[in-house]
Amino acid sequence: MTSAVTITLPYPVSANRYWQTRIIKVGAQSRAMTYVSTEAKAFKEQVGWLAKAAGVLKPILGRVAISYTLHPHCPQDAHRRMKRDPYTWDDTVQCIDLDNAQKVLLDALKGVAIEDDKWVRRITAERGMPVDGGKLVVTITPIKAAPEQEQGDLLGTLV
Repeated sequence: MTSAVTITLPYPVSANRYWQTRIIKVGAQSRAMTYVSTEAKAFKEQVGWLAKAAGVLKPILGRVAISYTLHPHCPQDAHRRMKRDPYTWDDTVQCIDLDNAQKVLLDALKGVAIEDDKWVRRITAERGMPVDGGKLVVTITPIKAAPEQEQGDLLGTLV
């Protein structure tokens, strides 16, 4: 894949609910076991299906740029909020933090639309306007590696 792909995803689970921990007793000792939640697994599965529907048949290999817009759920009283404060009413709408959405998004894209999140070289994120049900719109753009350049040391002299 050489061009950008845009995928509209459902509103993601927060990173705060991505992991779950269970205490397991082994004899007299207790151990904590941390695992990916059922909700997070379901989100990743949805991402896989939606990526295929968008034409992503295999992960983009190598460097990528990720851009996403997180649209929170539109509340039932949105019109009342708009009347009260037409310019910043959407600031009162509950929305997960962009960084919480980012971790979940990158984990869901890994192995589906991108090879691995270690290849992400640029991320841009923004909170969009509320929409019914909420959504996450992500654009993945392959980045060509720059031609090899002469390497210099820290003082700027060529090695």
